[in-house]
Amino acid sequence: MGKQVLTSIHFPNFSALIAPKLKRMAHTYVSDLIHCVFSTKLRRNLIKLEIQPDLWSLIGGIARKNKCKALAVGGIENHVHILLSLSPDMSLAKAMQLIKGASSRWMNETHTRHFAWQEGYGAFTVGISQKADTIAYIESQAEHHRKRSFEEEFIAFLKKHNVEYDPRYIWG
Repeated sequence: MGKQVLTSIHFPNFSALIAPKLKRMAHTYVSDLIHCVFSTKLRRNLIKLEIQPDLWSLIGGIARKNKCKALAVGGIENHVHILLSLSPDMSLAKAMQLIKGASSRWMNETHTRHFAWQEGYGAFTVGISQKADTIAYIESQAEHHRKRSFEEEFIAFLKKHNVEYDPRYIWG
């Protein structure tokens, strides 16, 4: 007995049957807040205090140019935090590539030679009820890091968000 292969099904009136019952949504609505953290390569202190405001502003502009919103940007000499609201058609990986690439290029062209960000990044989801606290945390990085190193902070984030990691490879 031979096998029957069903190659296609044609329903000529399918759209007419279903379309009147569906209400189409004209736009896509997304609330996607992500706390992104990444450091300079080898966590070198290359982001001098006097250039931080310009770099943070630049990062916000890169996000805006790519239809994302940087709700807060801050950090210290060796790392940056961004509370990012992604556009519906932008992946996190693409947003990080664009932000890190353009800001690294700007740093090399205007402030320091051989500037680079670390290869990876941390990204942690933030609920809308934590938005204000996250913004306050990002804006108080200098004060926060008087008590805790970037390495301690980053490992605490991984643990808080139950992200598995291998301590042998975390710092590259």
